[in-house]
This record gives sequence, C-alpha cells and structure tokens, in this order.
Amino acid sequence: MSILFITIGIVFAYLIGSLPTAIWYGKAFFGLDVRDFGSGNAGATNTFRVMGKRAGIIVMLVDILKGWTATNSAFFLAYYNLIDHQDLVLYKLFFGLAAVAGHIFPVYERFKGGKGVATLLGMILSIQSEAALLCILVFLVVFLVFKYVSLGSMTSALAFPILLCLPRFSPNQPIVVLFAFAIFALVVITHQKNIVRLLHGEENKAKIRIRRR
Repeated sequence: MSILFITIGIVFAYLIGSLPTAIWYGKAFFGLDVRDFGSGNAGATNTFRVMGKRAGIIVMLVDILKGWTATNSAFFLAYYNLIDHQDLVLYKLFFGLAAVAGHIFPVYERFKGGKGVATLLGMILSIQSEAALLCILVFLVVFLVFKYVSLGSMTSALAFPILLCLPRFSPNQPIVVLFAFAIFALVVITHQKNIVRLLHGEENKAKIRIRRR
C-alpha cells in the first residue's frame, strides 16, 4: 500500500512541476507564447527578457514555489507513517526531482518546458535551506561578475552537492549527495547549448528589458 501512495506522490509532484508558469502567464497577460521569443525557453530568465521584470519575478517565484511544494509533499507520507521518518530527506529528493522533470517536460505543453533551475531552487530550499541560500549567493556572485545567467545557474547547482559534503550541511543518507551530483548533471544537460555558446564566446550577457502590452 505504501508503494502505491509513494507512486501517487511522485506523480502529484510531477504534475505540480509541469505547471508551465511562463507559458500560461505569457498567454494570459501578453497574448504570446514565451517559447516563440528570446531563447525559446519557457523559464523565468526568458520571461525577464521577453515580458519584463515584473513578469519574470512572478514566474520565478511561482516556479520556486512549485519545487518547494512538491518536495514538501513527502511530509504527508511521513505523517501517516507510509515512509520511514529517517528516509524523509531521500523521499523529498525523489519528489523534488519529479517536479524538476515536470518543469523541463511539462505534460500540459507537449513536454516542452524550461530548464528547471527555479524549481530546483525550491527543492533544495526544502531539503537544506542553509545550503540553498549559499547557492543563491554563489549564483549572485557569478552573475554579477560575469553577467551570464547560465553560468551562474550551473555553478550554483554544483555548489549544492559540494556543500552537502561538508559536516554542517551533511544529510543522514550519503546517497542524497550522489543524487545532488546527479541534479547538477541534469542542469548541465539542460544547458548544453549555453555551454557551447560560452565556449565560443557567443553567450548573451543578461540584458533585462521591460516589454509593455
């Protein structure tokens, strides 16, 4: 019976992650599909570029909330003793990964979504908030120095598993660290085109413009 509820929880987390915030926001308030403009990505960064600061902030916060909510849904299984409380962090990681996968491959929009960085941030805020805040700091430093969102995203994603290796942030299950490195690998995979552009000096530096209706 617990396996059934765990499966339901993972599906629920995926469906939450699949909510295409940038796409629905763009269609509702601007009459456009954000994937048809800018980088063609359905995430917060492209929303900033295409629809402006306010839209970008709203989309980013909702995407973070998606990851945080999906990850924390594991608490319900622990509350009803469907999983061992000692394994809570591990199941939160499963649910969080399902949400990130949903953001990247949203079932509601032909499996064409964003890169999952904001949703990933929501997940790690749920799992280890102190480490997550340091990851945000790493992102900001890299972004302010180099002006590349993609480089900041990948660097901060790498910082998370490294921080988990430190005694202060270390989880009870070592496998969580391995999953954290897998998450970094996922971020790298979703940024393949950005990596190529960075290597060739063709990556666009952040230029946020406000687009009005």
